[in-house]
This record gives sequence, C-alpha cells and structure tokens, in this order.
Amino acid sequence: MKKSSSRRQFLKQVGTGGSATALLSTAPFLANLSAPKEITDQHEAANAAAGSRVYNGRYAGEFLNRVAFPMGGLGAGMICLEGTGAFSHVSVRNKPEIFNEPGMFAAIAVKGMKNGARLLEGPVPDWKKFGLKDAGNGLVGATTGLPRFRQCSFLARFPFGQIELADADLPLQVQVTGWSPFIPGDENNSGLPVAAVEYSFHNTGKQSLDAVFSFNTKNFLNLDKGANAVRSLENGFVLTEMGSATEPFRSDFAVSTGDPATKVDHCWFRGGWWDPLTMAWNAVRDGLVKSVAPVEKDAPGASLYVPFTLAAGARKTIKLLFAWYTPDSAQSYGTMGTRKDPCDPASGCCNSPGDIGIDKYDKDFHGKTYKPWYSSRFANIEEVVKYWQGSYDELRKNSRLFTDALYSSTLPPEVMEAVAANLTILKSPTVMRQYDGRLWSFEGCGDSWGCCHGSCTHVWNYAQAIPHLFPALERSLRHTEFCENQDSRGHQNFRATLPIEPNEHGFHSAADGQLGGIMKAYREWRIGGSEEWLRKMYPMIQKSMDYCIQTWDPRHNGVIEEPHHNTYDIEFWGPDGMHGSFYLGALTAIISMGTELQKDVSVYKELAAKAKRSLEKDLFNGEYFVQQIKVAGLSAKNPATELSFGGEYSEEARQLLQKEGPKYQYGTGCLSDGILGAWIARMCGLNDIVDAGSIRSHLGAVHKYNLKNDLSEHANPQRPAYALGNEGGLLLCTWPRGGQLSLPFVYSDEVWTGIEHQVASHLMLMGEVKKGLEVLRASRNRYDGRVRNPFNEYECGHWYARALSSYGYLQALTGLRYDAVEQTLYIDSKVGDFTCFLSTETGFGTVRFKAGKATLHISYGNIEVKKTVINHNSAVA
Repeated sequence: MKKSSSRRQFLKQVGTGGSATALLSTAPFLANLSAPKEITDQHEAANAAAGSRVYNGRYAGEFLNRVAFPMGGLGAGMICLEGTGAFSHVSVRNKPEIFNEPGMFAAIAVKGMKNGARLLEGPVPDWKKFGLKDAGNGLVGATTGLPRFRQCSFLARFPFGQIELADADLPLQVQVTGWSPFIPGDENNSGLPVAAVEYSFHNTGKQSLDAVFSFNTKNFLNLDKGANAVRSLENGFVLTEMGSATEPFRSDFAVSTGDPATKVDHCWFRGGWWDPLTMAWNAVRDGLVKSVAPVEKDAPGASLYVPFTLAAGARKTIKLLFAWYTPDSAQSYGTMGTRKDPCDPASGCCNSPGDIGIDKYDKDFHGKTYKPWYSSRFANIEEVVKYWQGSYDELRKNSRLFTDALYSSTLPPEVMEAVAANLTILKSPTVMRQYDGRLWSFEGCGDSWGCCHGSCTHVWNYAQAIPHLFPALERSLRHTEFCENQDSRGHQNFRATLPIEPNEHGFHSAADGQLGGIMKAYREWRIGGSEEWLRKMYPMIQKSMDYCIQTWDPRHNGVIEEPHHNTYDIEFWGPDGMHGSFYLGALTAIISMGTELQKDVSVYKELAAKAKRSLEKDLFNGEYFVQQIKVAGLSAKNPATELSFGGEYSEEARQLLQKEGPKYQYGTGCLSDGILGAWIARMCGLNDIVDAGSIRSHLGAVHKYNLKNDLSEHANPQRPAYALGNEGGLLLCTWPRGGQLSLPFVYSDEVWTGIEHQVASHLMLMGEVKKGLEVLRASRNRYDGRVRNPFNEYECGHWYARALSSYGYLQALTGLRYDAVEQTLYIDSKVGDFTCFLSTETGFGTVRFKAGKATLHISYGNIEVKKTVINHNSAVA
C-alpha cells in the first residue's frame, strides 16, 4: 500500500468500525471539561442506538455500571470516583482495599422545594442492588437507599474525571470534577496523598435558590477495638484512628473546603441500629447546618456544611479537598539477603545505588517495614493539608497542562482511551514508593493485598509509561535490579524485597526480565542523556549480560536453550522466538552502550550475529516464530527434578514427559509474545533487530489465528474471567499447524490486555495499523463500563501493570521519540499528519507533523531539540 500523506487518507484506510467506534477528535473537549446537558443527551442517544459507546467519549446509562476512576498520588493511595459520583475503593492505608465503600457521600438540599434533597450522585447501578456481601440482609448501612439525581454521565480526561448530573425536579445542573495532581517530570507533586472533588452548581431556574451543600462520612478508619476520633480542622475535619492491637498504625483522613461559610458536625448522633446514618440524612433532608464540637472518642461519623444562595442563572463551585496520612505499615515482602562484602561497583557488584552515586535519593532507608515516601516529606496530616491547600491552584494548572497536551493528540480515539485509561494504574495501590523515594510495585492488586510483589521484571518489562512520564522513578527500578537484586555472579532476583535490600538468590532468574532490563537500561540512557549514569551502571549491566550468556547459552550457540524461567511462571526448554528476540535485543543494547564507552564488545557482536541467524533461519517456520523443545544435550538434565514454580511432576506427568517432553511448552504454537523482544527493542529506541518482513509475518499470523471475535466455542480451563463467551480477545497462543501438547504453558488459553496492547502496537509499528486497531478494539470493547471498569484492566489482580504497554501506541503510530543523548527528535508516522503528546526528562508538550514538517510545542519545562529526523517512507496497511 502506498504511503499515506494525510490524516483523511489514513482514516479511510483503517476504517472506523461502525458508529460504535467512530473516530472522534479529542481536541474539542479541551476548551472546557464541561459539557452541556444536550451533549450528554446526545451521547446517551448514540449509545442506545449503537448498543455501545463512542471511544474516548462519555459514559452514560448501562455504560456507567462499573466506572470507577482512581484519584490519589503515585504510590500514595487511592480513592475512586465512580461514574455515578459515589466514592469507593478507598485504599489509603498502604494496602489495597478494593471493596471499601465506606459510606462517604456529598449531598445538596434546596430549601423550600418538595424532595429538594439529593445525594450528588446518579442512579445506583443494578449490580449494587444484589450480589454484594451481606446483600441477603439488605446491605445494612449502605447509602444506596438515599435519593439521587436521575440523569448522569461521566467523561474521563485523565487525571480529571467529570460527571454531569441533572434532575427534572430540581432547577439545577451539577458538574462534579474529581482529580489529583499528575505532572510528568514532577514525581513528588504527582505522588501526594491527596485528591479533590469540585462541585459546580448552575441555577437553571428563574428564581433565586437557598441551598446547603454537605459532605458526610462514616468514621471509616475506625478499627475494631481501636482508639479513634474526629478532630477539628479549619473549614473541615480529620478522621483519626490511633491503631489497635492487631493493626497498631495511626491513620488520618482530612476533609476540608476553602469556603469560610463551612460548618462542621464532628460527631454524628450516637445510637443503636442505623441511628447515626438516619440522623445524618435527616439533617441533609431538612437543609440543616449543624455545628457540633469534637468528642473524645467513638464519633460514628462527621459532616461539613456549606450554605449558599444562588441567583437565577448564577453558578457556584465548592472545592472539597481530601488528604490522608498513614506513615507506617506492617508490610514487608521477600527474604532479605546479606549486604555484599566487598561491594565493588566497578567490577559489577554493589549494595545500593548510593554506593555509586546514582540519582541521589532523599533518605538512606533501611527500615524493617514499608514506609511511604510522603511520610519523609510531611510530618503529619496537618502539613499535608497545608501544602495541598496552598498549592492547589498551581498543581491544578500544571495537571491541566498535561491533560490539554495529551488530549490534543489526533490519534484514533480508541488509542487515546487505552493510553489514558491505563495511566490510572499509576494512581492505584499497585504502585508504591518507599521512604527514600524509590519506586516499588506489585504486579496488580488483590482485593485486600498486593498481588505478586517486587516490581517483577518480567511483568514491568511491558510497561512503557513511567520511563517517559517519570524517568527518574523508572531509573530507580533499574538501580534496584542491578544493585540490590543482583549478586556477584550477575544473577538477578526478578522480585525485589520490600523494603528494598539485597535479597536471596535461591530461585531462577527470569530470562525475559533480566534480558529486558539490559534493553531498558539502554532506554533510560537515551531518555536521560547522561553518559555519567551509563558509565556507572555499565559494570553491573555487563555482569548481568555475562550471567545470561553463561546460564542460558553456555556453549555460545547464540540461542537461549537451557531452561529459562519467564513471565508465564514456568520454564521453557530449548530455543524459542520470544526469548531469542530478548537475547538479541539485549546483545544489541549492550553493544551500543559498550561502544559508546569504548569497551570491548567483540564477544557480544559474535553472539548477536549467531542469535539473529538462529531466529531467522531456525526458529521461523516461514510464517511465525516457534519454539524448538529440547532436553537432550543441555546442562540441565531432567525436567522432572529441576527447580520450578508450580511445575511438580506427578506419576502421570512423568509418563507424559516420556511421551511428549516437558510440561508447559509451546513448541509449534503461534505465540502472541513470540517476538516480544523485538517490540521492546523498538520501544527502547533500538532499530528492528530481526528481519522486518519476518516480524510482520509473525504479527500477521498472531492477528489471523489468535484474535477471536467470539470466544463462545473456546475452551479455557485456566482463568476465564478476563474474556469469555461472546466477547472477543487475543489468545496468548494457538496451534494452527497442530502440535499442541496435552499441557501447554499454563496461561496459554487466556486473554491478557497487556499482551493485546503489545501486539496491537507492534502491528502498528510495522505499518499494520488496521490490524492493530482491530486487536485494540476487541480489548477495549470488554472494558466499556457495562461488565468491567474501563479504568481497571486486570490480569493477576486489579490495575495490572502489564496493561501499561498501551502507552506504546503513541510511539507505534507516530514513531515519535526524543533522544536526549543526541538531542534529536525522531518521527516515523504510520498515520500521515498528526498531533501527538511527547514527554521527556525535562518537559512535555506536543509535536505537530504536517506536510512533512514537525513543530514542537512545549507545554511544561524545556525540550532541547538540535535535529529532527523524519522517515518519509512509512506505509500504512
């Protein structure tokens, strides 16, 4: 297909997928986050007519069912604003509390009107009426039985979420805007334990209105047999829990407004049954403004009230500010090892980044349990509140600069929806930041625990957002991997301990994780631009590379053939395309880094040539890359006795071993991740490491065989809830040419959004934009709000990190990449003309590409560009 020189041609070529997926520009929403009621009605009508919703548009009707939009700081905790306006998933105590919906609600009472009191929320979704815990007893104490607005819609413009409320019985239009700071390059202000909700009221009637706004909450921090209180705060209150015998940690949660008319009821009515909530609602219903002094203990809840008068046609906004503070926890993960002695960074062995002076961290932290970063900056809740109130306008302005830049992108709306929706992972309890400022993360969130600890290298391999948005935090992950996680041999533990310390080395390294880390070190160098950083890191990187060679390619054949642990939580035996591409990518990266530092890289060049030849000749079947299952001739002797995770061999399994070979392989299968290392290489700024035609062929086969529009006939005995029934999705593996083992690798029948985004963006990167969009749409259609939360792509836990592969769409479609070493802007458009968001170490903004010329607009900070390199030969297919 001939190259496209205009966006119009591009849209015609890729199609729009029908009315449900009409390509809608995001730019018109930027002038004002608000949308008048007629726009909301139009969206509802369009949704109803199409049976689905417009990508990156509003959620209304049944599409509001599961919407829950995370607010909070990066690594600091989370509160979700639901699409209806309810508060849920309140996780502010250094752990996930996914089903914590603690009875917090805002309300409005219009005086002099029958039924003039409403929660500032839309209708209750049907799933909340029955099916929850204690539903059989009527959901005692829930706020779902209180009156609400009848009309509601939600629009996400990350980090802002906006709700429109209306009701024929009230002459009010209400806009609710929830947000928390998010400013690329400013990880500290983006990591505050805060959130805000702005309630804007518009009197649409012809008469003046007297009204009372209130915010009401149960004392949800209260622990069984704990010591709790509600304390005073200017224009607000603080919920406090001093701890209990089983959870001896103080927690504070502050609520305040900037309105001097605010009055506070520090103690709800104390009584039996549901007296406290009943009396709190009575006060709301009657338009009361109560002022009740704090009591010593056992306050069941608290309320604040803001009375106001609103003239006909007038508007008023009340800002509700949340802040929280839990400085300690009982959390620790992993088995601590011993600090390396002697520590010799120059020879590739060090105890911590501090030993080599990389990215100076705030504190030298060696605690026994996790303490959040914000507790090193603020001494108490009062300091957090003071900073939040004093910096509110500036933080909102800078966060809005990011929103405006991101959403001015002219890429397809399903792309922008996927990119932005998954940035909410950074506000979820998946991400943590310890006392010294270093990043540490789970893979995802269990309902009440972190799921799979330790910034797992083979999962976070896929995540492309943090290295561009917060490069210093991403470098902290490399520091952990190559310092505390790596021993003197070069073996890396793929899970870091919490707190971060040198750890034990009693299990396999993850081949994809460790090799991927070498490519990511190259990426961090190109993004950060510091040769000093590279020079200090290189000895550890080289030690890691040499370990990989010695462990998985000891005979220097140019193939990863010894059993290699990987992201599927098993070991592959024999060479395969997935890990062969990781190997070649890592070798290519270290050759480039070593050459820059004038090191001898001759061995790596020799191995890279062999690895490339093996991939293209031995592991490519003419259509896609495969695995050659191998046991004979390896250093590892018996799959039944080798160390493995969950792969024990029963008597039946031993019989199967004799018949088919090792369990949990993919062999002749078409693996969606089958050339993953080539995608990561490109995301890291390397060129194609394998023949581009072979990569394109493999991805075409994955699209042809693994993408299913309907999974009704697909048997999945593994974890089916990710995609099932009449839903579509991309299977991890299929066997179009036969050869499927009785027990292929353990997740082979599943659908993971992180891999869908990886494959889709890789297709786009190779010019197959239409096919990539088809994969993306299948993924996002499952997350349209009806059954699943659009802002919670889950895998092994909620807000799963692998889904951050979606950020790769920006680079895939535009080729947009900034190299700080060269101070060069690269463009390789697959969409013709475009405007796209760009984030670098020193600033962010947009790049407009039109008629073969690029224009950089800087929104925040500074981006020094000396040269622009444009590929004018891109094709769209």
